[in-house]
Amino acid sequence: MLEHGGRLRLAAAHWNIPLADWLDLSTGINPQGWPVPPLPASCWQRLPEDNDGLEAAAAAYYGNTHLLPVAGSQAAIQCLPTLLPRAAVAMPAPLYAEHPHAWERAGHKVRRLPGATLARALAAMTPNVLLCNPNNPTGRAYARDELLDAAAQLKKRGGTLIVDEAFADADAENCVAPVAGTKEAPNLIVLRSLGKFFGLAGARVGFVLGRRELLAQMVEVLGPWSVSGPSRAVAQAALADHDWQAAARLRLAADSERLRALLAPLGDVHATALFCWLPTADAQRLHDFLAARGILVRLFADEPGIRVGLPGCEAEWQRLAAALNEWSPP
Repeated sequence: MLEHGGRLRLAAAHWNIPLADWLDLSTGINPQGWPVPPLPASCWQRLPEDNDGLEAAAAAYYGNTHLLPVAGSQAAIQCLPTLLPRAAVAMPAPLYAEHPHAWERAGHKVRRLPGATLARALAAMTPNVLLCNPNNPTGRAYARDELLDAAAQLKKRGGTLIVDEAFADADAENCVAPVAGTKEAPNLIVLRSLGKFFGLAGARVGFVLGRRELLAQMVEVLGPWSVSGPSRAVAQAALADHDWQAAARLRLAADSERLRALLAPLGDVHATALFCWLPTADAQRLHDFLAARGILVRLFADEPGIRVGLPGCEAEWQRLAAALNEWSPP
C-alpha cells in the first residue's frame, strides 16, 4: 500500500499528540464541504439502483452523458490499466503515486518524466499519456485547448490521453470532462472525484468519463452496486446544488490566495483552489517542525516539498500562521 495524506492516527501516535489536538492540512480536501442533510431510510434499506437520478445529475454537472459512477476515482485508477492494451505510458512527474503504481502492476511500461511539459510527454512517443490537471502535488495546470490538442495528436498514433481532474472543480473552464469519449475526443478518458471540492471523501464517489465501450467493460469488472445507496443519494444532491458550488468557488479562491500569501515568505509557492505546493530543500525539517506542533502537512521526498491544504476556520488560520512565524530555516 502506498502512503497518502490524512493518516492522522499514525501521526498522533508517532508524535504522541492526542488525535483531537491536530490540525490536518495533509489532504487537500475542502474543509468546508457540502453540508450533508439527513438521508431517507430507503437508501440504507434497499440495494442501490442505476438511473436513480445520480447519472442524470452527473451528466448535467459535467456536461457529458458518457460517464460511469465508481467508488471514488481510486477504483477507476486501479481498474483502468487492466482494460487497455499493454503499452508504454508517459506521465509528467511527480504526480499522484497511485497512477504509475496501477499501470506498472497491470504490466504497462511507465515512463516518468520529472518536470516535463505536456509537449515533452508527447515527444516521448508513447501511445498513452496520463496527467493530473491541476497536478497533484505540484499544482501545475494545463489549459483546455492544450489538452484537446494532445488528445488529437495521440489519436493519430492510436493512443489515449488520461486526465485526472480530481482537483479541477474550481476551474471548470479548463476541464475536458465535457468532451471525454465524444466524437470530439473519443480517445480521451477523464477521472473525477467528489472527495476534494465537495469535501465528500468518505462517501467514496467518483466518475469515469470516456467512450461507452470502455465504460461497459468497467461495469463488468467492477460488478453491481459499486457505489452505495447513501453515497449515491449524497452525490446526486451535491451535484445539483449549484448555489453551494458557486459560493464554494468564490470562498476557495479567496482562501487559496490567503494560504499562498502566508507561505510566500518560505519560497516559490504554487497555488491551486484546494492546496498549495511549496518546493523546498527543508521539506522534511519543516514537516517535522509543524508536526511537533500538531499540524500535519503532506511531505514529498522524491521532489522535496510540502503540500498544504486549507484551514477550515479562523482559529485554524491563526494557528498555522503562528507556527510559521516561529519557523526559522537553517
